[in-house]
Amino acid sequence: MDFRTIVDVPRPDFAIGPQEKILCVGSCFADSIGRRFAEEKFRATVNPFGVMYNPASILHTVERTDCAPRVAFFTLGTNHVYILNETGEIVDNCRKRPQRLFTERELTVDECIGYLRQAVDTLAKRDPEVQVVITVSPIRYAKYGYHGSQLSKAVLLMAADWMARMYQRCTYFPAYEIVLDELRDYRFYAPDMLHPSQQAVDYIWERLSEAYFSEEAKRFLEEWRPIKEALGHRPFNPDSDEYKAFLQKTHERMAALKERYPCLEV
Repeated sequence: MDFRTIVDVPRPDFAIGPQEKILCVGSCFADSIGRRFAEEKFRATVNPFGVMYNPASILHTVERTDCAPRVAFFTLGTNHVYILNETGEIVDNCRKRPQRLFTERELTVDECIGYLRQAVDTLAKRDPEVQVVITVSPIRYAKYGYHGSQLSKAVLLMAADWMARMYQRCTYFPAYEIVLDELRDYRFYAPDMLHPSQQAVDYIWERLSEAYFSEEAKRFLEEWRPIKEALGHRPFNPDSDEYKAFLQKTHERMAALKERYPCLEV
């Protein structure tokens, strides 16, 4: 008997190599995955202008940054946007200004697609080989009501699906489905019962790396893991001969790895 519904993660027609240049833009879920890319020594730029929840704000970040990644991750959180009444422009952050200065509205599927297309096209002008992975954040927005949050996610899912089907350089990674269908238990949520727990994020990372990483990237991560753990070790006695020998051995392993991966920095 199988007591779990496993979400299929199709293997894309490209692979992420070790120390690849990565751009992660989107909701706080993008922050979580982006930090993991950085920890694993990918050259990751993560939300350089802060967390961006909707497709319009994702476009704004892409336009403002000069990053030219080989792989970009767009994590869509909501289709709700806030428009500054004075200018009629969508703002990325209300900066705690009075609510009366803004009008909230919801983007349509076509509007979401339009902003995402512009963002992808902008990156493609910088690197014609760029690949864009689109995800929908599994985080629910309680302030919209849970039914309203689901409606918002539905719009984003439809836009993401269109992009993955119609844009050859775009793929869809089912982070949303993994949390809702594979990890259907509150033990996979943070104490607020809305955000995925670290264990859930680790599992999503595992599924992502299985499908998207090249064999070379997987080998690099296997070699990097013990070095990363050793560097994070906090000894009881840092002046002991044993720890100094341990540290020397770690630095030697690090130097050997750096010879094969010159971009490696610690």
